[in-house]
This record gives sequence, C-alpha cells and structure tokens, in this order.
Amino acid sequence: MTGSARALTPELLKAVHEGMVIPAHPLALDENRKLDERRQRALTRYYMASGSGGIAVGVHSTQFEIRDKAFNLYEPVLRLAAEEVDLAGISRPFIKIAGLCGPAGQALEEAGTALKHGYDAGLLSMGGLEGWSEQEILTRTRQVAEIIPVIGFYLQPSVGGKVFSFGFWREFAEIPNVIAIKMAPFNRYQTIDVVRAVCYSSRRDDIALYTGNDDNIINDLLSRYQFMVDGKPVEKQIVGGLLGHWSVWTREAVKLLEEIKKVRRLPEIPLEWLTRNVQVTDSNAAFFDSAHQFAGCIPGIHEVLRRQGLLQGTWCLNPHEVLSPGQAEEIDRIYQDYPHLNDDEFVKENLGSWLSQA
Repeated sequence: MTGSARALTPELLKAVHEGMVIPAHPLALDENRKLDERRQRALTRYYMASGSGGIAVGVHSTQFEIRDKAFNLYEPVLRLAAEEVDLAGISRPFIKIAGLCGPAGQALEEAGTALKHGYDAGLLSMGGLEGWSEQEILTRTRQVAEIIPVIGFYLQPSVGGKVFSFGFWREFAEIPNVIAIKMAPFNRYQTIDVVRAVCYSSRRDDIALYTGNDDNIINDLLSRYQFMVDGKPVEKQIVGGLLGHWSVWTREAVKLLEEIKKVRRLPEIPLEWLTRNVQVTDSNAAFFDSAHQFAGCIPGIHEVLRRQGLLQGTWCLNPHEVLSPGQAEEIDRIYQDYPHLNDDEFVKENLGSWLSQA
C-alpha cells in the first residue's frame, strides 16, 4: 500500500469490525426509466434514519447497467447518496461504500470517482471477468487497494459471479488495505473457504467478515468459525451484513443485528433463532425470486419499496427485468405470514419528511 492510499478513520474501522447493517442501495426510476432524484434521495434518508451503519451504492442492487453509456448514472447515484449523508451530519460512524466493477482500468476509474465524492471504501466485484486467472484478479485487487480500502466480494455464480479457490482467498486476505470481505456465494462450502482463508492469513485481525448470503443471514451472523492454524485454534465471526435483502425493512434489520450481538454473548443460543433464520430466508426467497433463479431479485426489492411508498414503481433500466409470475403473490404471503419482519409503520411515519426535504 502506498502512502497515498485512503484509509478508514479509527472510529469507522472499529465500527466495521463490531458489525453493521449496510443496505445495498437500489436505484429509483420513474415511469420513463429515468433517474427519480427525489426518491433516490429519499431512499438514502430512509437508510440513515433506520440506523444503518452505512450504504453501498453502485452495487448489484443499484443495477450494473448504470455504467452503460446509454444511461451514464454511476457518478450521479454516488453523488446523490454522498450529498445526503453529508447533509445529514450523522454523529455515529457511517460508511459510504462504492461498488467497483470491470477490468483494472475501469475499477480504478470508478475508485477515483468514489474518492472524489468522499466514499470510504470500494466493494470490488470479481464478476464479469471471464477468462481471467485468479492471479490476474489478485493483481487487479492490489492495484485498486493502492488507492482505496477494498471490500472483497464473493458473488454467487447464478447472477454473474465465479467460483474461487481457497488459495485465491488466502492470497486475497494478505493484500494490504483489504479491510473486509462480503461473502455472497449462497453456498456454505464456499463461505467456509473464505472464512478459513482469512483465519490462515497474517492479516486475520485486520479483515472484517460480512454476510451477503441472503439465504442464510441469521445463521451466518450467529456462527462462530474455528479452524486449527499451526496447531492452534483460530476463531472468526461474521460480524455484520452488506445485503440487498437489507435494502428493505431496514429498520427491523438494524434491530435484528443488535439483538444478535447480545445473543452471541450467551452461553447457548436459543433454538428460536433457527426458526427466525427460516423466516428471513423464506422472505428472501420471495423478494429475490429464488423460484426463477433470481430473475426478479431487483424488481422484488422494488416491489416492497413501492408498497411502502418509497418507490413509485418497480421499473429497472433493463425493461426485461420485471417481477416473475407469482412473485407478487409470494410477497403478499410473506407480509401475511411474518408481519413482525416489516417496518411499514416506521416508513409510514417518516415517508412524508423523506420525500419533502429539499
């Protein structure tokens, strides 16, 4: 890492390691599929008011198409979110994370844009790099980490990610200025690969682990991983989540994580938490459209936000991205079966304020 690389403040780094709720920020569009700036800003206000520990912008939930020249929305959405965070003057630690994609040149350019708008770290996607070797991807990571703190991203193959070896993550964890890894392979074996690799790393205490496994959120957050390293047990915990799922019902997600932090200190975890994990996973199946290989995952998020009034519709930049057949009915069922999981009343009480601010 060069002396010019940005680093997190000690307060923010401490908060990252203690565990945060970090929603993956959606994209608000109007009926003409143009950026709805008013509702884009309202979403950021919602996440801050919910008590989240930060936001991730320009990520999968923000739609990768924002980078297409036809839309050119990458910088505008980063700017709008950063402006809202600055205006709010939040007293608690709050991390601004920018999604970084593509070959090294593109990722470095996006990192520069993120730094320009005061972002603290980059969530570095390893998707879309077909034909790249693991060593080439590691070299790219080192280049990006030279200028901005990096959060690694294990994206599930069904939405554009690729499978990496234990050895890859072992080397990845040694890269200076890698501050965290988001694990979202939706696969227990591959999640364990990452945690074990970090435990084997000399930087194990410098890297925070975050779940992106929307299919296993609570179990990820409650599990204590232990591996034998050089004959000694090494433990690691997944401390928080950077999740598309947490871009909806965020207020309740914040309460959930605070409750989980208390439960972790108990000598035994009550069995009810296994049931709660199933409830959250069942909800995610509806929102993310697991029945159709996640085809409706972004419209599903939008549909929940639309019902709450935060979004006007479920439109995506890609007109073919729509709710799948039966997905709206599944969301109806989730609302009926698990009313304790939503934060509709919280949104209802504050929506007018979030939409009306200048």
